[in-house]
Amino acid sequence: MKRLLPLLLIAASLPGCGLRPLYAGGSEGAVAQSLRDIEVAPIEGKGGWLVRNAINDRLAAVPSASPRYRLVVKLDDEITGFGVRSDDSITRERRTLRARYQLIEMGGDKVVLDATAGSDAGIDVTSSEYATIAAENTALERLAQTVADQIISRLALYATRSANGQ
Repeated sequence: MKRLLPLLLIAASLPGCGLRPLYAGGSEGAVAQSLRDIEVAPIEGKGGWLVRNAINDRLAAVPSASPRYRLVVKLDDEITGFGVRSDDSITRERRTLRARYQLIEMGGDKVVLDATAGSDAGIDVTSSEYATIAAENTALERLAQTVADQIISRLALYATRSANGQ
């Protein structure tokens, strides 16, 4: 009981601190409605295809018939070798995926949000070329998911602020 009391006190004080759920109202809430009104423009390359699909998966199951916004994403995908053996062969790589994205109003082409997202992953380079390529592809898939999560979080924050008139 002594352990439970501090948790109850903390939980009771949360409403007074101004915190509100981001997705309040569920699928009918302001954030969900705003995210449903976004169309994602095609993104170049394999990484672009992965990021676009991940964003679309997170936006909504039922897209809007007439989207209010278009999301334009430009990716920078880079692999850098940084672990070197005595025979000058690379032992470790870093795959970096960076995205610059803009949320644009459909009618007037006004940019309402311009931000970046990114992540990186380490890759062990083995003697098997196949294994190294497979590791690079797996890293790209994970990075695409991470970048999409960052973009959606920022879009949801923008939707919350615009719904509250900030």
